[in-house]
Amino acid sequence: MKNVYITTTLPYVNSDPHMGHAFEFVHADIFARYKKLSGFNVFFNTGTDEHGLKVHRKALELGRDTQEYVDEYALRFKGLIQALGLTSDINFIRTTDAHHKASTQAFWKLCADNGFIYKKNYKVKYCVGCELEKTDSELIDGKCEFHRTLNIETIEEENYFFKFSEFGEKLLKLYESREDFVVPESRFNEIKAFVSRGLEDFSISRLASKMPWGVPVPDDKSQVMYVWFDALVNYVSAISWPQDMEKFEKFWPVIQFAGKDNLRQQSAMWQAMLMACGLPPSQQIVIHGFITSGGHKMSKTTGNVINPYDIIAEYGTDALRYYIAREVHPFEDSDFTIEKFKESYNANLANGIGNLTSRLLKMTTTYGVELSTEDKKMEYYGEKTPVLNFDAFDIRAEADDIWKAITDIDSDIQRTEPFKKIKTNEEEAKADLHDALLGLYKIALRLAPIMPETSEKILTCIRENKMPEAPLFVRKD
Repeated sequence: MKNVYITTTLPYVNSDPHMGHAFEFVHADIFARYKKLSGFNVFFNTGTDEHGLKVHRKALELGRDTQEYVDEYALRFKGLIQALGLTSDINFIRTTDAHHKASTQAFWKLCADNGFIYKKNYKVKYCVGCELEKTDSELIDGKCEFHRTLNIETIEEENYFFKFSEFGEKLLKLYESREDFVVPESRFNEIKAFVSRGLEDFSISRLASKMPWGVPVPDDKSQVMYVWFDALVNYVSAISWPQDMEKFEKFWPVIQFAGKDNLRQQSAMWQAMLMACGLPPSQQIVIHGFITSGGHKMSKTTGNVINPYDIIAEYGTDALRYYIAREVHPFEDSDFTIEKFKESYNANLANGIGNLTSRLLKMTTTYGVELSTEDKKMEYYGEKTPVLNFDAFDIRAEADDIWKAITDIDSDIQRTEPFKKIKTNEEEAKADLHDALLGLYKIALRLAPIMPETSEKILTCIRENKMPEAPLFVRKD
């Protein structure tokens, strides 16, 4: 079997899970399921990023012990695995895990031994929301474009630095050699332009006396690692680098799913860090947009935050997976409101695949129409033929193709009217129903990565020649 390693970014644990997390997790899971069904041995990783100033301040604000605070929030994010129907064997890493800390310290030592870490005094503008240093050109009216409600802070102290400036030419050569290294092309062009303008070394530590919540710097107890340096190493620590090099070499390099606010960190900073350690670069980086609500960024201040747990409790896991797969743009910002969700749910799930399944199975079970044993042995359609939409990470295009097939079957039933024809031409009516049933079976196979629970319910009913015990989706009025 071919091996493939797929990962999400690790969300910060300073707030509850939101729709942006659900978007990234479900997209990565759909791709991971597609690869599994296509015969790959998949290592799928997610987890939580638990260090840094933002997390530490939040715990202090609440009067909580920081470790207890991150333990509680890590459980909320780990709960998304079941809630979102993610593949059950997913790896969940926490940056407070002992093995991750050991890997991070080994990574630091290797970077230092190779001459890419040094110490100096510095003064810089800093966004706590991004946990990133900012130049004046990156600020809008003195604020970070991604965290407009937070004040930019000034940090002045002695820290360790990573020699990012030495990797500009190497990164550009990497980008030139891998035309699809970053997806979509617009984001790839964006990071190429950023690197082409010249790179500056960045701080990779903080004074432990000011910010004690982090991985200690090897051989210097006065410093802890900067959160991005620590968190990025999870991509190799998750597959046991450097403790188990056989496992690492089995799965590396990685396909990374990340939001557009992670572009610089994932496709430039992390790649330079890998180069500094003599490790191969990532395989691909897939960058998605944000989910907004009513045209505005979701925030507690504006009161437009939508909790994925609430959607799942009302509509079910597969309903949310469907909406993310088909109604959310894979690469650009998309709007999510309860009204839009409900409209799509009723039209495409309750009145779409749900209604078609009920109508068709009622006719086939009533008139004794079944698929052949050979038909029922059919496995996932992408096992031998790659699915171009998925391989291009265009999950929405694949979902659109599936729903076109659903509409086509429904139209064929309306046109041929087997429910009427059965009285005058039984043989032809049964042939029409058989074709429709086979089409639905293939659709259910195609739905497996996107809506695994719905897929399995339909396949079971067809294989056992029975009606669903309950409607797949109940209309919401």
